[in-house]
Amino acid sequence: MELAANAVTTVSIVLAGRNSVHTWWTGIIGCALFAAVFADAKLYADVVLQLFFIGTSAVGWRQWLTGRKGQPLAVSRARRGVIAGCVVAGIATAAAYGTMLARLTDAFAPFADSTVLSFSVVAQLLLMTRRIETWLFWFAVNSVAVPLFASRGLYLTALLYVAYWVNALVAWRHWRALMHTREGVASSSA
Repeated sequence: MELAANAVTTVSIVLAGRNSVHTWWTGIIGCALFAAVFADAKLYADVVLQLFFIGTSAVGWRQWLTGRKGQPLAVSRARRGVIAGCVVAGIATAAAYGTMLARLTDAFAPFADSTVLSFSVVAQLLLMTRRIETWLFWFAVNSVAVPLFASRGLYLTALLYVAYWVNALVAWRHWRALMHTREGVASSSA
């Protein structure tokens, strides 16, 4: 199950980095598989996160195709105030959810797990609206996720999150170039 989840999710993440609309449906499948893997590993915040990803992937898919006023969304920057608000909300959510998991469950590493959850939500929301800053948040999420997953024996997942870390950097550069071209809208053929 872990191998299948990683394979499908890797395809989805690479497609996102390449600005392909197919990232969304492949992401739905990968997230469903990962929800089962993380439930078995008692990483409950990550289970909730996968369910969130499934829902937002459906919305993101539609947004990338129809965007605003029926036009596909182009890659763009978020306002600084939005990013500052995202950071504050991410920290507050990680602290609150981590505290809840620590007190009410047998969760392993509740605060690290909650940090992955809260900042993945931020990154996903930015991805849905095609903001370039999504890749900086994914870079940070992957930096926490690698040691967390390795500590639970999910070595394949940890190794792939190292690859996702590299993908976030490459995608950020690619999206920066796209932001200034007509190609900044979703590719449906890639």
